[in-house]
Formats: sequence, C-alpha cells, structure tokens
Amino acid sequence: MMLCEDIKTAKVQFNTDIKTCNSEQELQKLQIKYLGRKTGILTNFFKQLPTVAQEERPAVGQLINELKMYITDNLEVKKQELASQAEQLSTIDLTLPGRAVFSGKLHPLTIILNEIVSVLEGMGFEVATGPDIETDYYNFEALNIPENHPARELQDTFYLNNGKLLRTHTSPVQIRVMEKHKPPIRIIAPGRVFRKDTPDATHSPVFHQVEGLYINKDVTLAELKGTLLAFARAMFGPKMYIRFRSGFFPFTEPSVEYDFTCVLCNGKGCSICKGTGWLEISGAGMVDPAVFKFVNYDSEKYTGYAWGMGVERIAILKYQISDIRLFYENDVRFLEQFI
Repeated sequence: MMLCEDIKTAKVQFNTDIKTCNSEQELQKLQIKYLGRKTGILTNFFKQLPTVAQEERPAVGQLINELKMYITDNLEVKKQELASQAEQLSTIDLTLPGRAVFSGKLHPLTIILNEIVSVLEGMGFEVATGPDIETDYYNFEALNIPENHPARELQDTFYLNNGKLLRTHTSPVQIRVMEKHKPPIRIIAPGRVFRKDTPDATHSPVFHQVEGLYINKDVTLAELKGTLLAFARAMFGPKMYIRFRSGFFPFTEPSVEYDFTCVLCNGKGCSICKGTGWLEISGAGMVDPAVFKFVNYDSEKYTGYAWGMGVERIAILKYQISDIRLFYENDVRFLEQFI
C-alpha cells in the first residue's frame, strides 16, 4: 500500500534529520516539518486516511499514530540533549588561554638506534631484519656453535615450550640473508635481543644490538678496522680512536674485541675507564669459513668481516649515563632530558 510505504520512508527521513539537528531553532523547524497542524507530514498522512480501504484503515491509522509518538518522543530527547549541551557551554570560560598540546617524543634508545643506522647506511650498508623468536639452528648451529659448545654457556638463553628460543643476538639475520643472497653482501641487522641476565647497572635481560656483515672478494681485517673507526668518529667526533684486542667468537676467525677512546677523559685515563683511556664496545672479526659452509659460500673465493655492538652501550657513552636501567624505568624526568 502506497501510504504505508510513505509512512516508513518518513520515519527513515526523520532519523536522518534529527541526527543533523544541532540547535533549538533547527529542532523547532523539524517539529513543524513533521507535526505542523497545516503542512506537517503527519497531518498530511491523517488527511489521506479516508482514501484507504475501510478494512485496512485501522491498521494504517495505527501506523500513523505510532510514528507520531516515535517522533514526539525523539524530539523531546533531542531537546533535553541540546539543553544539557547549552548548560555545559555556559560554564566554560572562553576567554581562558588554550591548553598546551603535549606530543610524544622519541625514546633515547630510539634516537641512538636511528643515528647508528643513519651513519652505517651512509657507509653503504643496508638494513636487514629477522624474527625475535628463532630456532636453535639459526641462533647457534649455523653460527658454528654446535650443541654442548662452551660458547652457549656465555649466552644464557630463554627457551620456549615449542622448542624455539628468544634470539640472544641479531647474528641469525646474517645467516638468513646469506641463505637468500650471493655475495657481495653489505648489511646491518638492528633489533632486540634477549638473555637471562640479572638487571644491574650494565646488564638487562632485554637490550638492543646492531650487527654488521660485509662479504666480498679479498675483504680484509684492515677494512673492518677502518669501518669501525669511521663509525666511531661519525658518532663521537674526530678525536675518537679504536683499538683491537685478541678475542674469541665461534663465528669469526680471527676474532677481536674492540674498544673506543673513553669519551669522559678523551683517552687520558679516568675512573670510568679504569685509567686505561679505553672503553670496551663489543666483538668483531673475519667470518669463520665454517659459517660459510652452512650457506654454501666458497670460502676460497670469498671473505668477509662481521661485528656487533650494543645500542645501550653506545647510548651510555653518548649521553654519559651510568646505569642502563634508566632506559627502561620510564621515568619522565629522565626521558625529558632527551626531548
């Protein structure tokens, strides 16, 4: 029946109209539009009622009355909403100055990580990433650390119920990249790592590393030292120097531990560097040929170097902070110093 369809359409249109009603004046116009005695939509429906078949007239009349009650109730609710809004606005002093908007800032570790990545990207390294949850193969075995190897004791590991583990370094990324790509490769692998370290001034169970890898023909240890020296001076200035000390890592041969000039005393010797003028950074070395076997690289044709560094360690040196735990306590008084 045409009139019944018009009644349903009118209800839909009313719902749309009342949603856009934002003032008492608009509400009055809406009331006249639907309930006006002469030209209102409901009045027009009542005028058409005599034209409806007599047996259908009661049902149609009931639809019109239900719509009238629906419109009346919703107009009253809207009226109360507008009155409440007006009351709230009356209590606001529009002459007061606006409040400052406080935006989020980068965490100091993020600042340092971004700076490290930017420097190394400028030196031709590409960023590569991998999963935080790793397999024993990528985290240990493919890095020449077989089961029962004493080096595993140096990295107390979080093992998961499914046989996997939380990676203890970002070196697994190097294996994943070498599996998919042939030399030359020049990458850095920044990311979180996890170890069962008891939190203290220099240790945290969760920290960040950036590891680097360069594989090509005729790569030398001297190139590694030059790369790290260039990085150190980009981060800390032209007076920075580095030194290599003999070390051991299962995935590099030869292996070295490298130090930076103490940033607090500029190499003169102080209590922080224990009078040596040097601060230990991390380990590095030439990629062990045994690692190349896992990724099917020809160790007679290719050589390469790799190194790692802790982002927190660099941040401590950069900002001269004495306790790594400050980075993780979320004390706003500390964090505001880096904004």
